[in-house]
Amino acid sequence: MLHKSMNKKSETISSFRKKGNIMKKAGVICISAFLSTSVFAQITLDVKQQTIKQTLRTIEKATDYRFFYSNQLPDLNKTVSFEVNNQSIDATMNKLLNGTGLFYEKREDNQIYLAAKNARGEEKIIKISGTILDNNNEPIIGANVSIKGTTTGTITDIDGNFTIEVGESDVLQITFIGLETQLVPVRGKASMKIVMKELRDELEEVTVVAFAKQKKESVIGSIQTVKPAELKTPSSNLTTSLAGRMAGVIAYQRSGEPGKDNANFFIRGVTTFGYKKDPLILLDNVEVSSDDLARVQPDDIASFSVLKDATSTALYGARGANGVILVTTKEGKEGKAQVSVRVENSFSAPTKMIDIADPISYMRLNNEAVLTRDPQGVIPYPESKIANTMAPNRNPYVYPTVDWMKEMFKDYTVNQRVNFNVRGGGSVATYYLAGTFSNDTGLLKNDGLNNFNSNISLKKYNILSTFNIHLTKTTEVKVRFQADFDDYRGPVDGGNILFDHAIHASPVDFPKYYLPDLQNQGVGHPLFGNVEGANHINPYAIMTSGYKDYSRTNISAQAEIEQNLDFITEGLTVQGHFSTVRRSYFDVSRSYTPYYYKIGFYDKESDNYVLQALNPDSGTEYLGYSEGPKDVYTQIYMQAKANYARKFGLHDVGALLVYQRKEELLGNAGSVIKSLPKRNQGISGRMSYGYDSRYFAEFNFGYNGSERFAQNERYGFFPSIGGAWMLSNEAFWRPIEKVANKLKLKVTYGLVGNDAIGSDSDRFFYLSNMNMNSSGRGQVFGTNWGNYKDGISTVRYPNEFITWEVAKKLNIGFELGLFNSLDVQFDYFREDRSKILMDRSFIPTTMGLEASVRANVGEAASHGVDLSVNYNHWFNNKIWLQGYGNFTYATSEFKVADEPDYAAARLPWRSRVGYSLSQQWGYIAERLFVDEADIANSPVQSFGTYLPGDIKYKDINKDGKISDADLVPIGYPTTPEITYGFGLSMGFKNWDISCFFQGSARSSFFIDSEQIAPFNNPPSTTGSYTRKTALFQAIADSYWSEEHRDIYAFWPRLSTESIKNNTQVSTWWMRDGSFMRLKSLELGYSFPQQMIKKIHLTKLRLYANGTNLLTFSKFKLWDPEMGGLGVGYPNQRVINLGIQVDF
Repeated sequence: MLHKSMNKKSETISSFRKKGNIMKKAGVICISAFLSTSVFAQITLDVKQQTIKQTLRTIEKATDYRFFYSNQLPDLNKTVSFEVNNQSIDATMNKLLNGTGLFYEKREDNQIYLAAKNARGEEKIIKISGTILDNNNEPIIGANVSIKGTTTGTITDIDGNFTIEVGESDVLQITFIGLETQLVPVRGKASMKIVMKELRDELEEVTVVAFAKQKKESVIGSIQTVKPAELKTPSSNLTTSLAGRMAGVIAYQRSGEPGKDNANFFIRGVTTFGYKKDPLILLDNVEVSSDDLARVQPDDIASFSVLKDATSTALYGARGANGVILVTTKEGKEGKAQVSVRVENSFSAPTKMIDIADPISYMRLNNEAVLTRDPQGVIPYPESKIANTMAPNRNPYVYPTVDWMKEMFKDYTVNQRVNFNVRGGGSVATYYLAGTFSNDTGLLKNDGLNNFNSNISLKKYNILSTFNIHLTKTTEVKVRFQADFDDYRGPVDGGNILFDHAIHASPVDFPKYYLPDLQNQGVGHPLFGNVEGANHINPYAIMTSGYKDYSRTNISAQAEIEQNLDFITEGLTVQGHFSTVRRSYFDVSRSYTPYYYKIGFYDKESDNYVLQALNPDSGTEYLGYSEGPKDVYTQIYMQAKANYARKFGLHDVGALLVYQRKEELLGNAGSVIKSLPKRNQGISGRMSYGYDSRYFAEFNFGYNGSERFAQNERYGFFPSIGGAWMLSNEAFWRPIEKVANKLKLKVTYGLVGNDAIGSDSDRFFYLSNMNMNSSGRGQVFGTNWGNYKDGISTVRYPNEFITWEVAKKLNIGFELGLFNSLDVQFDYFREDRSKILMDRSFIPTTMGLEASVRANVGEAASHGVDLSVNYNHWFNNKIWLQGYGNFTYATSEFKVADEPDYAAARLPWRSRVGYSLSQQWGYIAERLFVDEADIANSPVQSFGTYLPGDIKYKDINKDGKISDADLVPIGYPTTPEITYGFGLSMGFKNWDISCFFQGSARSSFFIDSEQIAPFNNPPSTTGSYTRKTALFQAIADSYWSEEHRDIYAFWPRLSTESIKNNTQVSTWWMRDGSFMRLKSLELGYSFPQQMIKKIHLTKLRLYANGTNLLTFSKFKLWDPEMGGLGVGYPNQRVINLGIQVDF
């Protein structure tokens, strides 16, 4: 047995402590030692009747020396007594081994090897042979086999065999690129078989924390890490893979359009009213946006951590008030170049399309919608048109039945992704280079009507390079360069708007275009359909009449220099960091004005028609040109850091001091105030202490400055403190360590400041903002009042008392390990946020104020739990199983809100206090009105006219009328309070399969009834078209009518105009936002090493995977993750095929 305590230090020390206590009770030993981590440790020992083996352990306990020896060595149990006082290790060892058959040899890293002497006082030399294999029992060719601490060695042959002469007490060191270094004691063996394991990443042993790395056991804060491999999904947008993957992260995706498919995500919910609710995102310590995070490739990620509590985020100051996402990219490592290539081809289709009723039902129900509101009204579709439209031999251009969805959108699209990376280097410099290309296309059809393609095509290029240069043994320079380039071509208004247009176009009023009649045979433009006035939406014409190109560039360059100052004091390092970001965006639209036509005359017998031009003077046959907004942005970030980490025997001491300064500048800000540089700076620090790997304490602080506040409020001090107890490292835990191998209790509490309050345009609260050319304050004067001059108005009053928003954060949790295979992490958190900026709601007009007044009067709180579970088990070297799950519950509430005294007004339900920040207020819908008598006997509803079949609301305050006083909190918050995910992965031989489910619960959303009301012309944010909403099949199947007075039908009484009574926010349109989906499923096969090594590959894997494959939800109209407005570009279901090749 080889004694090697350095690998299980805490266990060995605890074991020694227990034995030492027994010996002390027996009164056989008295020891005192001067503790030092230096190689020149001075040792003081008073040994009485103790074995050599026990004495070695005593020295280990008191110093950083580690002994390696075989338990079969002679004289280890020999009893010795001696005394040394302030002696070196050599003097101590000479006294200890005097008169024994042992000798020692010192090697690097404070390692001491013991061996037996032969008759001549020298170690016996023997010849041994062996075989080196990998995890798959394949021979490793070219592995280095050497005697540790010497230059003597050899390499394995084609069959993995080696022969070498060694001493009986020597230790063999086996190394091979990509595999863990193995230390194997000889112990007199003549032959051996050695199996090497894959190299474990350093990040598996440590956790990336703010500005540093810490051993996992010493981490006190609430930090969730995820393996980069788990973020690999068949998508070129990283944010779409976050939902359910990490405890504490609440994420949801509202659109599937390429380039606009970012997920919204928050850490532990939202407790602020400010404009910035999302977390700080740091990519290699550089602040980036969610757009930048979306473009990061999982292949290039070394670690992905979420920092959630005050202790974890304190060092980032105000920037980390809403949590921090910390992403570190890979770096080079010493060895020959390792190349990895991944190629994917995916097929993308909507998770769910809206089911539209047939055109005949559309016309008949449109007629009914007219007559049910006005029996004398003129129906839009005579029975003759309906009959002709139903005729099997009809002319489809005269009697159209257009399914705009099928005419405009494909069933699926095909996308491609390629990632290439190479890493390697030597002792002086290492490198990591990566490049990624992805091409995401849209669902829009292109039938060759024009000589350009207006379908979405988003090409993304990503370049990453990292160089680590060791200028000296103590000086390292890191240089990183990252560039993202997006080239987009697509419809002028975007794919989301086109889906919206397709829902709001009539299917029977005109075709997408006409075939030319006799008089239009030679025209050089498409003959698009429309109605008189040419102002109705023809979504096909809009889609095909132009395109938009945009280009986005984001470049980040950074340089770091780190100096080890061990020559001053051991464990001290300093680092300087400089980075800059340059971002630009521009777009150009090219389009023509469509020529619209309608049927002027139709001869049914000859089946010929004559077209009538609707806009002959405004249509064009050439492309017009318009420039869109331009975005120019720069950021400069500087950081200086001093870090100290040292171990004194059982004591771990650490300290960190960081100075940060960031400056941002917009090149097209639009106003003087916005054009000024944005700056903030701060000093942060951390002090940590650990004792015997059992007790840990940490203190953090941030002293931050913000330009937004007046001088007396500019700087804020925000401290935090935390502690942890590793019970499983206690001696009393030993009897149950095989069952519960780990238990750590931890608690943190601290303050966090936030200066991202109000709106982003609020730069300097202590300065007034005046409009010097206010038309609302203009004056007319002069003879006959013929002169006019703009006046001056106040946009904002100065306020020197506006200050930091402050959050008090508490985190209590534990980490539990069971059977060395199951890991559980649980946290309870609470946040109390005060001094939230709010508009003062009720200021008397007699004060004569022109602009609103704001103050730090709001208070809010949140609380919840995070839970993550991970299970890993190898049944044998061929079968393995992994299981994992995450659960987050986070809820918030108003504590203080600037609002009227609703209690005094006897309207307590109107108060926001006690309810979630995303709680919706609305009316309680009881049912639909039965008849006129029902209306007459019900409270008056103050929303315009209403009839039987319209929504009936509950009178909450019993005043006989329905008004704002009857608004109550309804449903769950619109932001999910529960998010979760769970999955399984397993492997058998070279096959692997994995699945992951993701879901959310305790959320409500509200259907936008105005946008889906059939036959209506709802408001639009783009263009001035007249819209005529399609008929959803769900409405056709369930609506109130004179013949079927279903008072609980899905849709109220039909109408061709918006009925204000029916569009109020109410429980009638409220839906349960809960859902669960099969987020991902993957099957892969890795070719055997014995096969691929013949073609000089180290890995060859084929795989098929998919995302958003199944969805389970009570809501059936559209994908529930899209929320209340599902008429946009749908979320996507993706099937993907890929290959990964490493060499």
